[in-house]
Amino acid sequence: MTRLLIISFSDLASDARLQRQIAAFDGLYEVVTAGWGDGVARTAQHIRLPVPPSGRRRARRMRVESVLLRLGAYRLLHATTPLYRAARRVLRDVRADIVLANDIDAAPLAYAIAPASRVHVDLHEFFPGLHDDNPAWARLRGTYNGWLVRRFAAPAASTTTVAQEIAERYRDFGLSPAVVTNASRRRDLPVRPVSSPLRIVHSGAALAGRHLETMMRGVAESRTDAVLTMYLMPNDPGYLARLRALADELGPRVRIEPPIAQPELVDTLARHDVGIHILPATSTNHTLALPNKFFDFVQARLGVIVGPTAAMAGLTRRGGFGAVTAGFTAQDVTDVVDSLTPAQVAAWKEAADAAAPELSADSQTATWVRAIEAIATGMAEE
Repeated sequence: MTRLLIISFSDLASDARLQRQIAAFDGLYEVVTAGWGDGVARTAQHIRLPVPPSGRRRARRMRVESVLLRLGAYRLLHATTPLYRAARRVLRDVRADIVLANDIDAAPLAYAIAPASRVHVDLHEFFPGLHDDNPAWARLRGTYNGWLVRRFAAPAASTTTVAQEIAERYRDFGLSPAVVTNASRRRDLPVRPVSSPLRIVHSGAALAGRHLETMMRGVAESRTDAVLTMYLMPNDPGYLARLRALADELGPRVRIEPPIAQPELVDTLARHDVGIHILPATSTNHTLALPNKFFDFVQARLGVIVGPTAAMAGLTRRGGFGAVTAGFTAQDVTDVVDSLTPAQVAAWKEAADAAAPELSADSQTATWVRAIEAIATGMAEE
């Protein structure tokens, strides 16, 4: 069988998008994975990549990178990146017919293993606008990320990304990406009755840039009989501690719980009524976001409340399964929650049920399969 290497600087066991890729190619190719942590089922081999340096080593490297960024020494910066160099050593003797690189940091590794005509790059985010709410980051790191995209994504045989809005931005960098959303696999779950009090839920990373306190205050200050449960990963322990303190201050209507493992996530969400995700448009990447949790809410047959973020708002309005807030403030959240009725939420849940097949991974992963198949066909004609 054709040997397909999938590379990602992530933990495959907790990376839902990577797991969908692996499942899509199961039985079609001899799949080899390279990433952090242990491998997953349905692969011929897994190669454990070294984790990035931390502590003093990381601090020293950041100082070096700061100098190189200011000098515009992008080639030297990339070539000396510890993450890349360590991974390249591990992959030195690996052979593959086709390489699927996940995200721009993994893309450079692909060309040391296969020619560009046999490389596919899957870009999970819009990297030149990742943190461009910070002017210094935009001037230095954002420009560097744009160079990485042009240098290591544009030459690939094909590319994909997670939303049409992101694909359009990447055209300015010489790419023509197809779209594979972060949709969850299709689940045949029942539409559950609306709870009393209304159960609102959010799940995801505890990152200060996401301003999760907006949702907490918005629900706590509403007149509707509703409770908010947040299942949060401890990405930033200090920020998570502040959120827990705020939850205590706001009272029993806001609860913070430990994160849910990916296999149990949708079933846990399904015990609620409405999923909420208000992501302030503070950066280009936030403005274009279409995250996993949005699709998890739909598969869980929940109503959805989102901010006026184009991709999420468009799908919510089109599917009729939720509401879009007027803005990104706590008051905007309160205004929507105040307007909720059990009948309206029940209708949203029915609409989510109707939209679930279309907004599932089952309708998305064929795009990856076609891209890799086109590369394999080209190989046969060489």
